[in-house]
Amino acid sequence: MASRSLQACCVGVEQIAHALTHQKLSQEELGGDICQPATSKKFCRGEKVDRRIFVKLCEKLGLNWEEITGIAAQSIAPDGMSDTSMGMVQKFRDHIRPHLQKRCGTMRVLDMSQPIGLDDIYTNVNILEKITGRRRLELSELLQTVSAENVERFSLGAVKGKPIPGLKAVEQYSKLMILGKPGAGKTTFLKHLAIQCIGGRFQPQQVPIFITLKEFAEIEERPDLLKYIGLYLECDEPETIRELLDRGNALILLDGLDEVRETDVSHVLRQIQRLSERYHRNQFVVTCRIAAREYTFEQFTEIEVADFDNEQIAYFTNRWFQTREDEVKADRFLEQLKAHPPIQELATSPLLLTLLCLVFEDSGDFSANRSELYQDGVDVLMKKWDVKRNIERKQVYKKLSLHVKQNLLGEIALKAFEKKEYFLKKKTIEAYIASFIRNLPNAADNEEMLRLDSEVVLNSIEAQHGLLIERAKGIYSFSHLTFQEYFAAREIKEKTAYSKLVDHVFDRRWREVFLLTAGMIRQADELLLMMKKKIDTSASKDEKLQQFLAWVAQKANSVAAPYKLPAIRAFYFALGDAELHSIDRLLSIAMDENILEIGRLIDHRLFDVPCPDAESIAHSELLLDNLLDGCVYWASCSDFQNTDIQVRRDDESQNVLSPAVIFVKQANFISLLSPQLHQKLQPFLQQIIELHGSDEAKYRERLVVVDQMRSVIVQERNIALYWRFDFQNLKMQGEQIKMKKKYNDANKLLIDCLNSDCYVSRGVREKIESTLLLPFTEIQNLQSSESQS
Repeated sequence: MASRSLQACCVGVEQIAHALTHQKLSQEELGGDICQPATSKKFCRGEKVDRRIFVKLCEKLGLNWEEITGIAAQSIAPDGMSDTSMGMVQKFRDHIRPHLQKRCGTMRVLDMSQPIGLDDIYTNVNILEKITGRRRLELSELLQTVSAENVERFSLGAVKGKPIPGLKAVEQYSKLMILGKPGAGKTTFLKHLAIQCIGGRFQPQQVPIFITLKEFAEIEERPDLLKYIGLYLECDEPETIRELLDRGNALILLDGLDEVRETDVSHVLRQIQRLSERYHRNQFVVTCRIAAREYTFEQFTEIEVADFDNEQIAYFTNRWFQTREDEVKADRFLEQLKAHPPIQELATSPLLLTLLCLVFEDSGDFSANRSELYQDGVDVLMKKWDVKRNIERKQVYKKLSLHVKQNLLGEIALKAFEKKEYFLKKKTIEAYIASFIRNLPNAADNEEMLRLDSEVVLNSIEAQHGLLIERAKGIYSFSHLTFQEYFAAREIKEKTAYSKLVDHVFDRRWREVFLLTAGMIRQADELLLMMKKKIDTSASKDEKLQQFLAWVAQKANSVAAPYKLPAIRAFYFALGDAELHSIDRLLSIAMDENILEIGRLIDHRLFDVPCPDAESIAHSELLLDNLLDGCVYWASCSDFQNTDIQVRRDDESQNVLSPAVIFVKQANFISLLSPQLHQKLQPFLQQIIELHGSDEAKYRERLVVVDQMRSVIVQERNIALYWRFDFQNLKMQGEQIKMKKKYNDANKLLIDCLNSDCYVSRGVREKIESTLLLPFTEIQNLQSSESQS
């Protein structure tokens, strides 16, 4: 006995030392307001201290005092508990520990091939103390974070107010109703509470009683909840159970109120109400899906599980792949999430994050056809999540099939997206639902019944699937913008409404819908050809843009370069646009040895020749034009200095000089010039160097010199034209630049669709590529020639 105590003491001192080091606490800091510094030092040395202080210090370090001491727990009673009471608690805890560990210590969801340890994957839950759907906010307040013209992604679920840790909420309130969306982690959190409690790390004076309400409700004998707790504890002495509860020594965890069958709900609610009132000294935690509540417990505080933030997503991901012993894949996973914001939105849901980890674990990548990935997410929420756990939900509106439910969501998504509606008032969304279900068989034949049915459908979609969420009192949205875009694309595909979609080809807000639609349809030829025609026809109405495209085509045809003509046209499209000038673009041509990134429109898959080496790049006409154009551009800037301009490379591993500055300083790149052009430009270059700096007088002189040099370059190389369009009419100039940017973005979208996972016939692909960035008249001539041949 003495040997075991000595061994336990040694192990305990090691655990205490490790915990102090990990938490960076001194022995004095450990005691704090719990005990005197001398007492905490005794504790750290494994010497005898007061029993209650010992327990509190272990709790502060997150240690299991039972494991450290190896002593029967009834000999150490927390404050306010007699040794007799603690003995009863410990007896029950010891008895149920194996069963509880087996039931709550692991988790297995979706397509996981085997269970995973809860502690291996558990990520701390955050709690919102105010239910988001009950905030009394106006539509305008929700729209403050959303701009219909904003091309960046935005969160439909952004909330104000800082969440608090879940454990803190449970400590703060003795009776809790935890609400959350499907897959928000409610059950996992309850299991975590049970494991923490049985391990002595949370509420060590209580017996954790984890009850799945669905199982309780379906017992044929329909016992009361008190008797069921006796069955759970395997105790046939009612007086003992009552004594335990009378003393308030139970942590009663009631999971899944929303999963109880409709016929059993009243019985379960009565049992919870009676038990919580009769044995109010105990701690009660009930979980339920948002919008599935049919009763309010007066003494319970209602809170909501918050979505995962970026830190929680990273923590969960790292823990997941650590269990697979593949931490490198965790880094790749997080990189891919960052690169795909629509997918990253889904990761805020623990259930969908698990799905993403499973997908990535198998493939090491997210599918190029993201519509399939999103369909998997929809299937999980609408079907698999309940089926896996054998949950029977109330049938929505006379047994709507899954296909019909998705069609309904598609109609809502597309109608709202067309109107730039991300948040919809309840009456608006119910009107959309009524418009849909009135055409179904056996639909209500009067408006009042139709309205009531629409309300039932809306509540069911929120409670059962979590795809529509109440964001504030009476205001709804899709749970993620990604799902609204997905269902809008699905609706377009189902109705073959490509002409309606193509009308939005210049609206960057529709970008994701285009990409998803192209990936969903069997063959994307028709859609892509319609997009190309819409882009070219719209651009044909802008005379200045057509002149610019004519120059682009002419210049591309005049140079000798080992690339496809569309790629070269894209390069000159970017080169001839002052709005697209950037150091990054200049460096991509001059310095990158791995790939020649021409312009901003054409993906590298369009290049059908091997990547050239640095030497061949350095002697290409494209590089020469790039440097000459850059020279004029940078020398024209008011802050131009004849000093080393440091430019950050993409890999951030080194700094290099701007090619334009190198050129002006007559570095080796000057050898690219022909002797004749070198002779003509040399005087201008020398004057520009002499007039460097930001002095206003010198700057004005330099602009004159730069303009003279530009005239020579225009004559010799037909570049540096700077297509600023109509300088006399600023309003007209703004419209022309805007149109050119829209044309640029629309072509980028077309290329992205072409290079996505969609199926396009070879002939259509070649036809689109060959006519990219051509003036409208030339496209017509090519089409005429093809038709004649």
